[in-house]
Amino acid sequence: MADTVHSLIDRAHDVLVELLTQGPTPAVTAGLHDIIARAASLGPDGAWLALPGHTNLGAVALAYGRTEQALHHLDAAVSAGFNDCVGLHAAPMRPLHHDPRFQALYQRIRVTQADLDEFFWLHREMHTMAREAQDASVHNLGRLDTGVSLLPQAPMPTREPDTPGVLGTRIELAALQTALRQAAVKAEFERSAGNTSLSLIDDAWDYTRARQDAWYADDLDDRRRRAAEARAFVERPGAGTTLLPCPPLGSLVYPA
Repeated sequence: MADTVHSLIDRAHDVLVELLTQGPTPAVTAGLHDIIARAASLGPDGAWLALPGHTNLGAVALAYGRTEQALHHLDAAVSAGFNDCVGLHAAPMRPLHHDPRFQALYQRIRVTQADLDEFFWLHREMHTMAREAQDASVHNLGRLDTGVSLLPQAPMPTREPDTPGVLGTRIELAALQTALRQAAVKAEFERSAGNTSLSLIDDAWDYTRARQDAWYADDLDDRRRRAAEARAFVERPGAGTTLLPCPPLGSLVYPA
């Protein structure tokens, strides 16, 4: 079956989830290369789908100290439409800031103010989701109830971006949301199953405590859901849609 933009988006999402959950295995690396090759066959409308492949291969190369390879993939990503200058200010990328080759490719990037606003939101949401997943794992320690708490997620922006680079970073956020939720669900089902087994074999099971834990968890889930809904991206009135050079390298503060 021939690829479509939607089918390759799904494929990119799945490969990134695998990268986040299993690391850069040979299968994941092959998957990232496969995304790049298949994006090329989609023509102008789907060329941007090479971005998740190139940016993540670049990030993996950089993590292993392969600077030349990292720069190769970042250069290819920029050529394919990558313009997430916020992501290029994340801590793993900062060692490249003094490299003239990185500086040259950064200067090629163009972005609109409206898209820059969304890039900040997307990366802020990545940070928020990771923090909430950690907090939830701590809160769920020792719970005696058999309920399962999910990680509420902020809705993905639905605005039509000015540049396709935004779509690439949306895939990154969606993959992180899926990976974090999968991990949370796995841990919650294991805890719930363990509590169910103990309640069946232990006459000393504290049912009152279990009910209290369930009430507290439900309340916390509701508060998290409302907080996630409140974090939904809102376009800033008057945000410019003219393509401009990215803010100077080093001038952006990565969301924390």
